Amino acid sequence: MSTTNDQQRTTESPREGRTRPQMTRLRPGRHFAKRWTAFGSTALVVAGLLAAVGFAAPAHAAPNTVVSLTFDDGNADQLTAESTMKSLGLVGTFFITTGWIDQATYLTSANLQQIAADGNEIGGHTVTHPDLVSLTAAESTRQICDGRVALMNMGFKVTSFAYPFASENPATEALVKGCGYNSARGLGDAASKDPASATLPAADTIPPVNAYDTAAPDEVDSTWTLANLENQVTHAQTTTGGWVQLTFHHIAVGTDPTLTISPTLFTQFATWLAQQKAAGTVAVQTVDQTVGGTQQPAVAGPALPPPPGPGVNMIQNPSLETLVNTIPQCWAAGGYGTNTPAFSIVTPGHTGTNAEQLTVTGWVSGDAKLLPALDLGGCSPTGVPGHTYQLKAWYKSTADTQFEVYYRVGTGFWTYWTASPLVLPAANWTQITWTTPPLPAGASGISWGLNIQTNGTITTDDYEMYDNGVSFADIPSTYPFYNEITWLAANGITTGFPGPNGTTLFEPLQSISREAMAAFLYRYQASPAFNAPAVSPFTDVPLSDPFYKEITWLASTGITTGYPGPNNTKTFHPLDSVNRDSMAAFLYRLSGSPAVTPTTAFLDVPVSYPFYKEISWLASTGVTTGWPVAGGAIYQPLQPVHRDATAAFLFRLNAKFPRP
Repeated sequence: MSTTNDQQRTTESPREGRTRPQMTRLRPGRHFAKRWTAFGSTALVVAGLLAAVGFAAPAHAAPNTVVSLTFDDGNADQLTAESTMKSLGLVGTFFITTGWIDQATYLTSANLQQIAADGNEIGGHTVTHPDLVSLTAAESTRQICDGRVALMNMGFKVTSFAYPFASENPATEALVKGCGYNSARGLGDAASKDPASATLPAADTIPPVNAYDTAAPDEVDSTWTLANLENQVTHAQTTTGGWVQLTFHHIAVGTDPTLTISPTLFTQFATWLAQQKAAGTVAVQTVDQTVGGTQQPAVAGPALPPPPGPGVNMIQNPSLETLVNTIPQCWAAGGYGTNTPAFSIVTPGHTGTNAEQLTVTGWVSGDAKLLPALDLGGCSPTGVPGHTYQLKAWYKSTADTQFEVYYRVGTGFWTYWTASPLVLPAANWTQITWTTPPLPAGASGISWGLNIQTNGTITTDDYEMYDNGVSFADIPSTYPFYNEITWLAANGITTGFPGPNGTTLFEPLQSISREAMAAFLYRYQASPAFNAPAVSPFTDVPLSDPFYKEITWLASTGITTGYPGPNNTKTFHPLDSVNRDSMAAFLYRLSGSPAVTPTTAFLDVPVSYPFYKEISWLASTGVTTGWPVAGGAIYQPLQPVHRDATAAFLFRLNAKFPRP
């Protein structure tokens, strides 16, 4: 079946649908992996079979039937339905993905307040709409709990939850309960217009057998007619009675054709339902009104772990070896446009047992890809604005491929960012490597994958991502000290200077000042805990100095002793340039003043020179080689040290004596 995403490339949000065990596009599919068996009577089976041809079950005394109109995701066009419901005296439940509030094409905070004021219920639908089963328990908890906290902080009573993609298992049910919800809705566990669902019950019981996986038919889509909608209610009325939950996404014309019905069709059905309500044959209630129970206290999800340090792969489950129901944990299927992707695990991988194979058929537009789950950061790597990232992956393909990259903004909205150049198909395992541009301001997370944009197959494995740190507009990749400066930024030792048009500069040929050197050395030592003194040890470094903490730390460690001042005081000369002899002294003391056998390494550093020992040590470690001249080498001890040379000194020092 050819499909079109309900989110275009700008958001890369997988589509709704019940996709429990499969690795799919997360589209509306009729995957009845878990069927109800609680209603085991022969009469129900017969009624269910009759339902396949129009729910024409024999009439009998109708038990009470409750209908809940539910709306997923918080799409802005749902306001059309809400207005219709208000005019007819109907209410419903709006399950909100909180990271999408106030974003283009989604409901605003003001919209939600008005919807609630009209008597509707606001329920939870996570923060970023991921497949919860594919995430770690910690990230699933963040998604469920923090989404509820966000809605409660807006003043809503929040007791009801809906699983994105109807993806859940006993573990996620327990998480929903632990986050304080009173119920959670699935999809596809009650009879719908699909003949494959004929043996399922017409409705859930009241109260539901399992409040954390309540039964509902498939979501309403563009193939539904007025008769289909009415039959969902009348089938329950004429058989078991109970609770009918109908799930809508778009009420519009011209959006996703799969998950959309027109405002006219919705108005026709809502008008009919209001007549049924007036006649006393059904009740129309919110989920909360049907399930009942008091609102539980807010429960926050666990804090995110800090991002890994420089040189550490930022990708979770990078070799796809950990699976959850055949889906690699922390990964999801993504794509946009009109095409039919099929994902599967294949063996062996490039390394280990698993690799992911994607086959695209029916391609008309868009792409498909495997990528880290679009979450809050438990699976998707955390990003820092201004930093660049090196991406790597191994692939085999029958079609061109490229890195396609997305970033998270605000409280959890994902948007398309950029793509690498295309690379050619590869019959054998081939590694592709690419460095991103600087991450834009306001971005907080990154997700990316190798895509294909035509019919074909791609197999991928062994993903890697590394933080290169700040990218400097004045340091091209051809710069002699590019690697050293990039390393300095990746380790947070330098942040550079603001440049034009939002760029960042390093200013490599500027002499490094003594206060900047103090900051570099403090950060080089991983910014150790330090309580700056209440009284400055230097008369020219007041408490208000922007580098007061770093300079006083430098003094407390003995790395600097300053200069004698008047009346037995000391000065630091924070704006003076650091000369090459002082650099040697700083690095020698930073390294613990190790024992050294002085040797005459440089022609311009005699034994009598004040920093002879320190400079000799610096040469013996290979941190400096000086400049070759006739008869030997010189060090030029009184020459100011440029910022690029400082990066080189620290980079080499770390190679010899790794930093903490």
